[in-house]
Amino acid sequence: MTRSLSRAVVAEFLGSLLLAALVIGSGIAAQRLSPTDTGLQLLENAGATGVGLYALILVFGPVSGAHFNPVLSFVDAALGGLSWRHFLVYVPVQVVGCVSGAVVANVLFDAAPVSIATTSRATWAHGISEVVATLGLLLVIFSLSRTGRAEKAAAAVGAYIAAAYWFTSSTSFANPAITVGRAFSDSFAGIAPSSVPSFVLAQVVAAVIVLPLLSFLYPHRSN
Repeated sequence: MTRSLSRAVVAEFLGSLLLAALVIGSGIAAQRLSPTDTGLQLLENAGATGVGLYALILVFGPVSGAHFNPVLSFVDAALGGLSWRHFLVYVPVQVVGCVSGAVVANVLFDAAPVSIATTSRATWAHGISEVVATLGLLLVIFSLSRTGRAEKAAAAVGAYIAAAYWFTSSTSFANPAITVGRAFSDSFAGIAPSSVPSFVLAQVVAAVIVLPLLSFLYPHRSN
């Protein structure tokens, strides 16, 4: 699909900003509404993220593909769906958008615009969880795309991410840009900067794994 780069860049920035604001803002709200119940906080955060992501994909999908995620953009470019020129522009825009969204979320809840997260998540379990979460997300997206069911992606991605909050110990960041963004909010959804590299590495590993897997499972793309 041929896309206007300028419109796509604006869509990726706005979508990434709103995604980060959604994830972090709902985490802050959950923390304040249910201060003594971590399970309920996670349920509230996951539910808001799932339905919000569904809406964001519907809004920005026709303009940019609604990536909001560097590993998704990389896999799309590697499979020929996105030009490498677009990829090189998308990635920094996605990161800046997610950092901006973290600032917006903090301000919406009358917190300091920037507060560096202190929640350490750098364990083997978290790293493996991020490989699994990211691999699953990419399989959901590209299996639908390669079998002519792309119109179902918004619902499928929202549902998968909401579920992955629960079945992974990392709560399924599955996105290098949102991982960086969440380091700028010391809240329920935050991640300490020292944990960011291991999460990003795990997400990149999943992107590398998924390419031959997609070629094997779906060798012929449906229109």
